[in-house]
Amino acid sequence: MPFLEHLSLGQYVPTQSFVHSLDPRAKILSAIALITSVFLASTSLWPYFLWFVVLIAISALSKLSLKTIMASIKPVLILIIFTVLINLLFASGEELFRIFFISITKEGLAASIKMGLRLLFLILFANITMMTTSPIELSDGIESLLSPFKRFHVPAHEFAMMMTIALRFIPTLLDETDKIIKAQLARGADLDSGNLIKRFKAFIPVLVPLFVIVFQRADDLAIAMEARCYRGGIGRSRMKPLRWTLSDGLYLLTVLLTCASGVVLDKWVL
Repeated sequence: MPFLEHLSLGQYVPTQSFVHSLDPRAKILSAIALITSVFLASTSLWPYFLWFVVLIAISALSKLSLKTIMASIKPVLILIIFTVLINLLFASGEELFRIFFISITKEGLAASIKMGLRLLFLILFANITMMTTSPIELSDGIESLLSPFKRFHVPAHEFAMMMTIALRFIPTLLDETDKIIKAQLARGADLDSGNLIKRFKAFIPVLVPLFVIVFQRADDLAIAMEARCYRGGIGRSRMKPLRWTLSDGLYLLTVLLTCASGVVLDKWVL
């Protein structure tokens, strides 16, 4: 399974850069704004060129190569291709050409391209946020953003911790999957040949130990948290309190203006 090699989905990359030094709240809000603007674009393809420029700019400011960031597409490439094909093959409209009994329409082609780009930028913007934000910063940022809801008895700390653990389990899960697949291949398992049903049956020896390992990791995490006397967010302090600076405000403002420009391009530029 070569597509599982060198994965970077959800993995934090520690380095000294402008983006790494930003307040996690600024990065989280910027990612939400970018992802929202991507899904608001429904007419033109011009905004996607703008968001690609934004991606290059953030990549440069974070000192991460575009190749490293683009590597996050690999685990979900099949999902993107499947979504593109669904939109391409089953959309009605003006027919462009026909392949046997399959009709390819103008509307279907446009919808498939836009949906593929939406998923692509959603994954990239979310991943670059996790690559430049440590697990502790991510948890603190989410908790701080959710803190106004505490008056409505929303457990902000627990919710932030749950989201952070779920996000950080993704690279762990993929790494364990890669190890199990390599072990099965070393034992002579054939996972890449045959039709879809045969491949699924051949993959069962991978799924069973994977589920066992996931539960073991979850149990180890629970024991580690209990050993460190974790009792929720009540009374907890931070070694590095979050501080909003001018750089954070300017970064968020720049992203918001870029998102607004993308929406304007989509609505008023052909």
